[in-house]
Amino acid sequence: MPTSPVRPRVADDDGIAGGRGARGPGRGRPPGGWARDALVGAAFHLLVVLFGLMTLAWSLPAGPLRHLMPRRRGEALGRAAIATGFRWFLAVLRTLGMIRCDLGALDALRDERSLLVACNHPTLMDAVLLVSRLPRAACITKASLWNSPFLGGGVRLAGYVRNDGALPMVRGGVDVLRRGHQVLVFPEGTRTAGGVGAPPGRFSRSAALMARAAGAPVQTVLIEAETPYLARGWPLFRRPPLPLVFRVRLGRRFRAGDDAAAFTAELERYFRAALAAPPG
Repeated sequence: MPTSPVRPRVADDDGIAGGRGARGPGRGRPPGGWARDALVGAAFHLLVVLFGLMTLAWSLPAGPLRHLMPRRRGEALGRAAIATGFRWFLAVLRTLGMIRCDLGALDALRDERSLLVACNHPTLMDAVLLVSRLPRAACITKASLWNSPFLGGGVRLAGYVRNDGALPMVRGGVDVLRRGHQVLVFPEGTRTAGGVGAPPGRFSRSAALMARAAGAPVQTVLIEAETPYLARGWPLFRRPPLPLVFRVRLGRRFRAGDDAAAFTAELERYFRAALAAPPG
């Protein structure tokens, strides 16, 4: 009789094991659990608001700084500030027991130059996790974020790549790579459909075109999420089961060939196979 595979427990950066089975709202409360559950819920929503206020507090001065600082220094400051803010936020979540994640593998990429980092995209937390450890990376961002009071100033100062069309986006990414920086791209272009654990969707050719034009290697990063929070269709203020559990590991490194379509298909097949296989 077939049995379900046992998923390994996930260790956070401090080596603390975690995994599935976290109690969600309304399940298995011990005596006095209602009060604790209310406190945890209030703390979670307070932290979401705090994250928004943190991004707003940086976005407002960052916009004018973009016009006052040299481009190179402004981008370095902007990316470092975002990475520091994200890392601080994750540290607060970890201290309160609201997240368990293993991001140590990303440290090997921290100082690499001219590298395209390609990742799957299960939730909106992905960018927070990755940027917290990759302060040299420029993200591909939706054009709408550039006009957001919460994020617009920060992404402009950081010199992120604006996704307002395939050709301008590819040109922007190539420029970043040729100047020796990293580009963080989600080849799906949006969060994975079908919920947490679903295979990645169809990849666009943008990553292949950037890597080929810039002569940059493509480093794959595999994100395994055991939480539905901020997956496709999950609202920002809807509390998920806690703790949030993520595992991030490095995958294969590729060189894009002349055929962008063939390379994109190869990359998509690799992600589907690697995410379906148990971590080794």
